[in-house]
Amino acid sequence: MTAKNKRLSILAGVLLAGSMLAGGAGAQDLKVHLNQVALERAGPKVAVVEYAGPGGPSGFSVVKDGAVVRSGALTPLPAFGEWGAKRYWQADFSDLADAGTYQLKVEAPGVSATSAPVAVADDALFATTAGALVEYFKLSRHTDPADHKIRVYGTQRVVDVWGGWKDAGGDNGKYLSHLSYANFFNPQQTAFTAWSLAKAYDMAPQRFAKAGLDRQLIEEAMWGADYLHRLLAPEGYFYMTVFDRWATPGAERVVTGYVGVDGVYTKNYQAAAREGGAVAIAALARAARLSKASGVAGVFSADQYLADAQRAFAHMQANNQRYVDDGRENIIDDYTLLLAAVELHRSTGKAIYLDAARARAKALEGRWTDKGWFRSDDKDRPYYHGAEAGFPVLALAEYLDIEKDAARQASAKAVIAKSLRAQLALNAKVANPYDYPRQTFRLWKDGKAVGGIQEGFFMPHLNETKYWWQGESARLASLSYAALVGGRVVDAVPGQPFGVSPDLARMAQSSFDWTLGRNPYDMSLLYGFGAKNPPHADSAGDMVKGGISNGITGAPDSDSGRGISWAAGPDEQNWRWIEQWIPHTSWMLLAVAAT
Repeated sequence: MTAKNKRLSILAGVLLAGSMLAGGAGAQDLKVHLNQVALERAGPKVAVVEYAGPGGPSGFSVVKDGAVVRSGALTPLPAFGEWGAKRYWQADFSDLADAGTYQLKVEAPGVSATSAPVAVADDALFATTAGALVEYFKLSRHTDPADHKIRVYGTQRVVDVWGGWKDAGGDNGKYLSHLSYANFFNPQQTAFTAWSLAKAYDMAPQRFAKAGLDRQLIEEAMWGADYLHRLLAPEGYFYMTVFDRWATPGAERVVTGYVGVDGVYTKNYQAAAREGGAVAIAALARAARLSKASGVAGVFSADQYLADAQRAFAHMQANNQRYVDDGRENIIDDYTLLLAAVELHRSTGKAIYLDAARARAKALEGRWTDKGWFRSDDKDRPYYHGAEAGFPVLALAEYLDIEKDAARQASAKAVIAKSLRAQLALNAKVANPYDYPRQTFRLWKDGKAVGGIQEGFFMPHLNETKYWWQGESARLASLSYAALVGGRVVDAVPGQPFGVSPDLARMAQSSFDWTLGRNPYDMSLLYGFGAKNPPHADSAGDMVKGGISNGITGAPDSDSGRGISWAAGPDEQNWRWIEQWIPHTSWMLLAVAAT
């Protein structure tokens, strides 16, 4: 997730991936790609068949315990050559009604291929993964006592910023948000994890209780809230980053902001709204309610959390434009401050927070264009994000929960509906065998747009950060969440899979499937689950069960992120694909709770 320009060894060999194949010569030409972890008994169940040999596959069989339980015809998919000269078919077995563990087998002239196994059950994804997703955060806690006394860069102030979570497998830094200098790529990190833990519990308390995870989940949310309390400066802002240049030898660990691939320390350590400050407010306000309702306390009290949130919100309302790096608010300020105002209104009932939420909702809705995307700035830069593309829908859906005015409700619902329809249309605009969620973007170099607006599968590598591109597991989970929650808000369909339209159910499931192994590399990016997990890489650091690797990207030499790549090396670059990062699991936990 970070630059990781360290002195690291190069991986030996090239990382290869493929289906579980059977047959003789040419077996490598036929592959069956399938979710390797869990499929809902009443939900979409689709495999992708890839073939580069002569003729074509004849059909598919569903196998359980070595016996064929049903067969079906393959559906040819449109020609797609961006990821190699192959042909694709779809094997849809959504009507399979019995729980069990299954594999798909496909035959072509002289060759056969069998997928990895997958469990099919009711509430399968939650039952299979929720425990590990929750445990991942406890295993990722940062408990180094040195953080009790950390200097604030450029000052002699020493603060206690102990706690929180290490940001990623190879990064002991703690960030409300990094990339603040790039203005449009701020990911919501530590504070979003704290908020998502509390939100996930509130979405599915009975399911978490049945799984014996309720107290553990609440305690983890309180762990996050306690850390956010420590990050709140006396002046009313949150410290943005605890950083040691990715453990560079001799580098002081300080509270700071940083710039660029070299991690240059700056005095810009005050977290603006888009730099994690607004979501920290939202997380504290939500934690206050959850602590009181559950009777589970953190180190600090529920009243303290709420007082922190109110004080920080007042300070941010007055100072946000001073704290953002370019002096101008953008879409990330809008959707994060909308969430903060909503949570404060829920916790206090005060009209001032409803007014603030309405103002931010109106601003966010006003960024929607008739071109099918949100404007991220005041001009024509499309909103695209490598980690949280579903956040605008999340924020508007949360707002609708407190808004009682019918006209305002209708306006927010209309934008959610347009956003989801546009994503579906963008995905379907080109051949797309995996139904991978595409995005609209512009290339940026030396502070200026290069060329016109483009569309593609993966995040462009030529962007305002000047170095940051990686796999997009968090983005995919955020879009699954948006499809499920946004779909229910605008057009709930009782009795249908996930309670949404078939198109949105398929969109949500396809993003789950990609992360869980239905991808060209047959790689389950959720560690500890599936037939094949990412390997170790020095630059990626520790691999923890329940953690999710960054994932698959466009080709490294493509400015636009065209082509496809997995762990292309050398080792000091393999963090881009292999490293686990807390936003991935945070968004996946939310999306799994939403199923």
